[in-house]
Amino acid sequence: MAHKTLHSNQKLFTLSLILLSLSLLIFFIFFGSKNNIVNRFKIETDQPNQLFTNPRWFDLIQEENNGDKKIKVGLVNFNDEVSQYEVHGHSSLVSTIRVHFDRVSKVKEWNEFFPVWINEDSNLHPPTCPEIPMPRLEEYRDLNVVVAKVPCDGWTSEAGMRDVFRLQVNLVVANLLVRSSWAKGPDVKREVYAVFIGHCGPMPEIFRCDDLLRKEGDHWVYKPELKRLKQKVLMPPGTCQIAYPFRKTDSARQNKLKNRQFNHREAYVTVLHSSEAYVCGAIALAQSIIRTNSTKDLLLLHDEHVSPRSLTGLRTAGWKTRQIERIRSPFAEKGSYNEWNYSKLRIWLLTWYHKVVFIDSDLLVFKNMDWVFHYPQISAAGNDRTLFNSGIMVIEPSLCTFEDLMLKSFKVGSYNGGDQGFLNEVFTWWHRLPSEVNFLKYFDGNHSLDREKISDDLSAIHYLGLKPWMCYRDYDCNWDIKERQVFASDKAHEKWWQVYDEMPERLKQYCGLSPHMNWRIKKWRRIAKKLSLPDEHWKIGVTDPRQYNLVQ
Repeated sequence: MAHKTLHSNQKLFTLSLILLSLSLLIFFIFFGSKNNIVNRFKIETDQPNQLFTNPRWFDLIQEENNGDKKIKVGLVNFNDEVSQYEVHGHSSLVSTIRVHFDRVSKVKEWNEFFPVWINEDSNLHPPTCPEIPMPRLEEYRDLNVVVAKVPCDGWTSEAGMRDVFRLQVNLVVANLLVRSSWAKGPDVKREVYAVFIGHCGPMPEIFRCDDLLRKEGDHWVYKPELKRLKQKVLMPPGTCQIAYPFRKTDSARQNKLKNRQFNHREAYVTVLHSSEAYVCGAIALAQSIIRTNSTKDLLLLHDEHVSPRSLTGLRTAGWKTRQIERIRSPFAEKGSYNEWNYSKLRIWLLTWYHKVVFIDSDLLVFKNMDWVFHYPQISAAGNDRTLFNSGIMVIEPSLCTFEDLMLKSFKVGSYNGGDQGFLNEVFTWWHRLPSEVNFLKYFDGNHSLDREKISDDLSAIHYLGLKPWMCYRDYDCNWDIKERQVFASDKAHEKWWQVYDEMPERLKQYCGLSPHMNWRIKKWRRIAKKLSLPDEHWKIGVTDPRQYNLVQ
């Protein structure tokens, strides 16, 4: 009996040991794996030397390079105490170097790089941007990977981030990648990568979502398309300078960028939605572009509110047409003029084009503007403050950019409730085109005398306010409404009607006056006469024959 008891105790002891061993094994497997997963991307900020242990981006890049060469890593924006960078288990395959550069002055603010106004007169001293220091690129010419900590202080998902230091870090990385890709000469294809660490990620204006290989936690791994990235590093750091290459004073940079043009499909694109009010404007726009001997496609996106009859006229005018579903502006008031302006975001879906120039249908083109396609996204003329005008924009279509814009549209605000306010928050870093590319028909108190001295050298005029086809041809009817006189210019009005006069008769029928439009014009003429507005346009005898041939 005692023998049986002893045997039972031995069996129980053995079983207990087995269970304890299994428990310890499970414990180490679970917590060991958990810590390993955390540490693979964790920066040990409490250690004198910050380490990345078993970073997954390293394995990814090794796979991309077939694991057959040593990787040289440049570290950007790491603290001064960083003296080593360890990839655990791969130290024989990695060498690291800390990239030194002077931090941009903390007193420099965004609006110094994106001023309200700059002097574009090439006969005077050209404006200059404040300095954004870059590293001595020749010291870092053969990097395979650039790893950067992104400054994210103050970043939120509700508004764009206008931080000069963040811009500097992104430009440092871009310049290092471009320089390293050239290390063995322009004819040698050399792939380089960027790893960004930070919850705000890199600037989408510089590092495209199309080039994102993997995002995991706060780590973003990019394999940039270097031709596009080279265009970016050739651009000025801010809009205090006109974007290259078309500054006449900088032929060297002009030649650099021209030599890197892309031979891909390109198009001018406009959008009509919600009504037919701009059909006449779009017809005149197409005719004006064709008059300049443009070689680009003309594509018009429209929703179901544009009638088959109008589509016939638009196609006759030169547009290829494509139907879309309109997109509501989340921050616009119901029934407002900009309620469906986010429909413009559909242009990013035109991925069979390498680049498009979006152009509002209330513009007219007077000089060939095909050279604008040489610029990267987003290039535009200034509007006011640090903002661009979305009436003409250089766009690089991208499915992932469209998806990103749609996700952000419900979070990121818009100062005017429309697309322009939204896009200025998403794309805070942009490139300034000369104002002659998108001359805004707007004359405040400082420029009132210029309204009838509009230069014949303008490439395009943006007809703000009441549109020419909504007025009699005799004069600009913005004069009849005191609050709209800032948009009034008989000279600009005359230039629009000159294009109209050259249109075939079969297209002019789309620019008729409806009974309501005619009633509105007469109403405001009566009010202007009653108020005795000093410009006295209300005294002008109207001869426009359209007033006698109203269209339904």
